[in-house]
Amino acid sequence: QVHLVESGGGLVQAGGSLRLSCAGSGRSFSGDVMGWFRQPPGKERQFVAAISNSGTTIRYIPAVKGRFTISRDNARNTVYLQMNNLKPEDTAVYYCVVPTSSNSVIIETTDKIKYWGEGTLVTVSA
Repeated sequence: QVHLVESGGGLVQAGGSLRLSCAGSGRSFSGDVMGWFRQPPGKERQFVAAISNSGTTIRYIPAVKGRFTISRDNARNTVYLQMNNLKPEDTAVYYCVVPTSSNSVIIETTDKIKYWGEGTLVTVSA
């Protein structure tokens, strides 16, 4: 059975940093695009970042570009999200995702997602 398990969330002050990890199990994800969505309190899930299977193509939403870095380690079946200079508006549950298609890192809508992790809560205080 396929699982995506996130870790690394927590409470941090504005301007601080966190590193999220997502470990996949049940099969190899080395051939898949992987990414992150987030769901702020009271809002819908939104795309944050995605990375191609080789790691050479990356996409971010404008709100996090320059502050967040997505990376992956295919040998560990793991994707990471380094989050720096965090802001209160980054507060959300962060979900690791694998889309149905690995032809593109444009995976902005939830209907493109095949696998979801359980989520990890990131809270940024002002």
